[in-house]
Amino acid sequence: MKRVSLSILFVLLSVGLFAGLPVGQNAPLLDLSGDAGGRVDDSAWSSSELVGKVWVVVHADPDESDLNNAATEALKAKDYPEDVYGSTAIINMAATWKPNFAINMILEGKQEKYPKTVYVRDFDNKVGKVWGLADDSNNIVVFDPSGKVILSVDGQLSAADIKKMISLIDAEIDLLNNPPPPPVEEAAEEAVEEAATEETPEG
Repeated sequence: MKRVSLSILFVLLSVGLFAGLPVGQNAPLLDLSGDAGGRVDDSAWSSSELVGKVWVVVHADPDESDLNNAATEALKAKDYPEDVYGSTAIINMAATWKPNFAINMILEGKQEKYPKTVYVRDFDNKVGKVWGLADDSNNIVVFDPSGKVILSVDGQLSAADIKKMISLIDAEIDLLNNPPPPPVEEAAEEAVEEAATEETPEG
């Protein structure tokens, strides 16, 4: 019985280990620069940049770059405006046998062809380790404008995952374009403050 229980525990831990980032939380902050990686132009990259609009981050083993083609094609088809949507491709350079110079050449070409996407090199899989993403895979994480995770899938997205991803992004962009009015109490306080500033003191 004990041996069976330990086996079940191992399976559960293994599943949890690569379950993606917790939805509704901010991902741990991290930076890639110098020997750790960074953008293809050798400048630093920080996850603190993933705010202000909806961000989709693809964290990929170069050997699994085609795994989520259906998801990336669905995103391309939406053609979201750049002021409300951004994308970052983080390449797990430690997950492949291919030489760095060959991957660098490919990434430089992609960056030139797709200037709206930020291409980032991760030489030691720092992103995967800090964020708990599956290694040797192709993972997608979606962030809302406040930097909170609204979707995180390790590995290939199913058709249902893709539909959910597009729906979540559409909803967040709609909120950005049509922000809700402030709560009644907050609106009343603003009205009182405006009235106070308009009053002129008697001489």
